[in-house]
Amino acid sequence: MEKLKQPEVWLRGPVENIPVLLQPVAFALLQTKEELHFWLSEFPQEKLWKKPSGRASVAFHLQHLTGVLDRMLTYAKAEKLSEDQFQYLKLEGVQNNALSIKELLKAFEDKVEEAISFLKTIDSETLTETRIVGRKELPTTLFGLLSHAGEHSQRHLGQLLVTVSFLKSD
Repeated sequence: MEKLKQPEVWLRGPVENIPVLLQPVAFALLQTKEELHFWLSEFPQEKLWKKPSGRASVAFHLQHLTGVLDRMLTYAKAEKLSEDQFQYLKLEGVQNNALSIKELLKAFEDKVEEAISFLKTIDSETLTETRIVGRKELPTTLFGLLSHAGEHSQRHLGQLLVTVSFLKSD
């Protein structure tokens, strides 16, 4: 497989108009977006829902990446999840052969663009403000939520690329 053609996002300089403390979040999200396209460029649609050794499918990872980022952005804005978001969560990983790799990638790409736009609106002085997560209303900070959004995307990218590699060699 061909290598990515440019340095990793964090080696290309700061993302314009994003506070310095949030640069790693932007780097992680943008890197995930790029690598998803790279790893899935030749991935066969018929293997999208395969679960090797009972592990999560590529489709689940793509849905989950988008869903979690959407939920983290909602909590970061100090809002509660909508019924549509709960429905999306319920359907993450439920096989739906009508979904294509292209559609799943586009959904994540759009959510990353939304997140980058949101990061540009944040005043660094607000990063320690309390935010509430989930039905149990667990406390965190705005910085904690946004950091999790970035690291979570990288974690699932790693899981996805192992699954893709395994299924392509199968």
